[in-house]
Amino acid sequence: MSHPGIYKIACPGSRDLYIKRDDLLPYSFGGNKARKAVKFFEEIDKGDYDCVVTYGSGKSNHCRVIANMAAGHEMECHIISSEETAERTFNSILMELFGANITVCPVVRVHDTIEAVMASLKSKGKNPYFIPGGGHGNLGTGAYVDCYHEIRQFEKANNIKFDYIFHASGTGTTQAGLVCGALLDHDPVKIVGISIARKNPYGRNVVLESVRDYLGSVHERLSEKVIEDAVIFDDSYIQDGYGKSGDSVRNLIKYMMAAHGIPMDSTYVGKACAGMFEYIKKNRIADKNILFIHTGGTPLFFNDLESIWG
Repeated sequence: MSHPGIYKIACPGSRDLYIKRDDLLPYSFGGNKARKAVKFFEEIDKGDYDCVVTYGSGKSNHCRVIANMAAGHEMECHIISSEETAERTFNSILMELFGANITVCPVVRVHDTIEAVMASLKSKGKNPYFIPGGGHGNLGTGAYVDCYHEIRQFEKANNIKFDYIFHASGTGTTQAGLVCGALLDHDPVKIVGISIARKNPYGRNVVLESVRDYLGSVHERLSEKVIEDAVIFDDSYIQDGYGKSGDSVRNLIKYMMAAHGIPMDSTYVGKACAGMFEYIKKNRIADKNILFIHTGGTPLFFNDLESIWG
């Protein structure tokens, strides 16, 4: 699923700000989860699978896209969601419209519930394929190695070199893929993951583990110092945690839509974009070419309308 979609926009405090519109990928409102889902369903199509099981919140772009793609493949889709994050959103409504079977349980029971659903399906003669939450794993990482290559092609075609690439970092594979692409290409670009929920050291360690796993899968040996130096995971802008945001994020979302017609949401992309501007200011970054990757979440934009413009 190739779609460079990189545009320059004029924003306060940054001379050169570009945005990669992965939300315009041509499937189910696009986004990083659509890019990753393609990889998983390529694997599914190679096997004898007849249903899909995954995990995520009521706000999950991943679960919405998987439910959509499963419906397109005429496959059963089972989603396990924790009670703590199973709120009703436009994403969860779409999951239901796509016919997904949603099982809600306490977060401490998620693992056991996934195992139980998998066992139940197998006992009925089904052959389920499990997709980790957020599209975690080497397939998801590989999707953003591909994305990195698209960015490099854009740079070469437009005679530009990005000094920084910012994005929302959640389950870690988007950041891991970009980092792996840069490491394999010996590119000194600084890839900055703005955490939308996870704190250090856990959040950064998950990214590091994904980077090591992917590099190992392609038989690339790099020193631990090189890998460590390449992973910049900033947890300074998570505010009150997953799905929680303040006025700075809401104001940024309003500005981006009003000034540029670009929808963002307060759970993922809007929070990361607001964090990026704060990061640039705090670190006094000037006269640099900066790219922000819009990783999607358009349905959630509409969940924010009343609080932002109401």
